[in-house]
Amino acid sequence: MELVTARLLLDRLCPEDAEALFACRADPAVARFQGWRPASVAEARAFIEAQAEPAPGLWFQRAIRRRDDHALIGDLGVCLPATRGDSVEFGISLAPLHQGRGHAREVLQAVFQQGFDVLGWRRIHASVDPRNTACIALLRALGMRQEAHFRESLWLHGEWVDDAVFAILAREWQATAAPR
Repeated sequence: MELVTARLLLDRLCPEDAEALFACRADPAVARFQGWRPASVAEARAFIEAQAEPAPGLWFQRAIRRRDDHALIGDLGVCLPATRGDSVEFGISLAPLHQGRGHAREVLQAVFQQGFDVLGWRRIHASVDPRNTACIALLRALGMRQEAHFRESLWLHGEWVDDAVFAILAREWQATAAPR
């Protein structure tokens, strides 16, 4: 999946992205809500090198870059369903310097449009720590609804955390996409 938006590019991570990916994912403000946080630049590089082509049932990551200089500002993970028609899951991370500027919304709108309108996805969902209020506000602004809230269901960074699940169906996206 490669996309171009007004300000951003979504494309493959490359070995040259290792330092920026490490800086973003190891930042405590980002790592707090993520399941994977690299311990070193070498681990980030190994993660990038292990990325395979998108395949059902497997996660794949894409770089989020600024169009003007191709600088890495975050990443998007997508897990395609093993069975056609099942839900596609995503997760997104942005470096703190690039948060609050509409970048995540811009990328996710493009992903939803591509997924629903071109690739024929039926449903998209995301799992989020309920303490990540900025992410929850974004998901709601995109038309996603909260479907579940699991109490202390995940062991993450040495503590039990809650997990909230948000989702949107293709028909819901298409009904709300026109006014966007």
